[in-house]
Amino acid sequence: MADTNMTDDLGAARSLWFRISDGARRFFDGDVFYSFKRSPVVIVAFVVTMLFFLLAFLAPWIAPHNTYDVVTLNLMDAFRPPVWEAGGDPSYLLGTDDQGRDVFSTIMFGARVSLTVGFLSVILAMVMGIVLGLVAGYFGGVTDAVIMRIADVQLSFPAILIVLLIDGFTRSLLPRGMHEEIALVILVLAIAFANWVQFARTVRGSCLVEKNKEYVQAARVIGLHPALILIRHVLPNVMSPVLVIATISLAIAILTEATLSFLGVGVPPTQPSLGTLIRIGNDFLFSGEWWMTIFPGAALVILVLAVNLLGDWLRDALNPKLR
Repeated sequence: MADTNMTDDLGAARSLWFRISDGARRFFDGDVFYSFKRSPVVIVAFVVTMLFFLLAFLAPWIAPHNTYDVVTLNLMDAFRPPVWEAGGDPSYLLGTDDQGRDVFSTIMFGARVSLTVGFLSVILAMVMGIVLGLVAGYFGGVTDAVIMRIADVQLSFPAILIVLLIDGFTRSLLPRGMHEEIALVILVLAIAFANWVQFARTVRGSCLVEKNKEYVQAARVIGLHPALILIRHVLPNVMSPVLVIATISLAIAILTEATLSFLGVGVPPTQPSLGTLIRIGNDFLFSGEWWMTIFPGAALVILVLAVNLLGDWLRDALNPKLR
């Protein structure tokens, strides 16, 4: 019996390995990877994006200084210029801020917060948009009309205004201390709620096309539940444009978070993001400490530009008319 179970496990593992290897082979032989490797700009954008992700999420282990450890901070090291400037310290490559924190390390930890907010908010917005778009496109009628009218109303407001309204509403309801504890969660929810419409409208349009095709009609005839039809048959065929929107929305979410943090209504000062660092450095920009705002600002611009370039390439690569 034990030998039989072991044989079955080995067979299942071998089958899984063959499926994974076959999928990888088809990907590397496909049009998307061919388009990727023929575009040096896209390769550079991908490398830069991955570098930001690695530096951000490995910051607690690879950052030169732990900016959250108050014991290691020394106010005597405040306002040190970059290492190539007169008075620079080799221990602080890009200089220090007003609290003596290493600017390079704060950028790594700040990018960690910005990417976390952007990534989680895009995932949540994508889930909301996909569910509502599938329901509206498949069932139609009153359901479709209600969801799309809500989407139209929301599109009449700028996304940043919606986020500010949600943040202000939660601040009025929650005690100050409690709001600061869950500020990151509120910010993710607010940005996601402001950006679900693009996903919903795109998925709805694709679903209207797919639901009239023969494979969906056949699934209805054999009596499959609508939820199974949507998940098993319709959803895989509407994911290409969703992935493109998700990539571009990541850059928008990062910029939205940076804007809110710059205005002082984003993440709390105890968890500084790139926007918070730019706001803090802006207070000292005209007194000569330019590095405190220039370097975080440059990091934000490079990150958003790299993600946008990847989104533009993915849009073209997944468009069959451009192949």
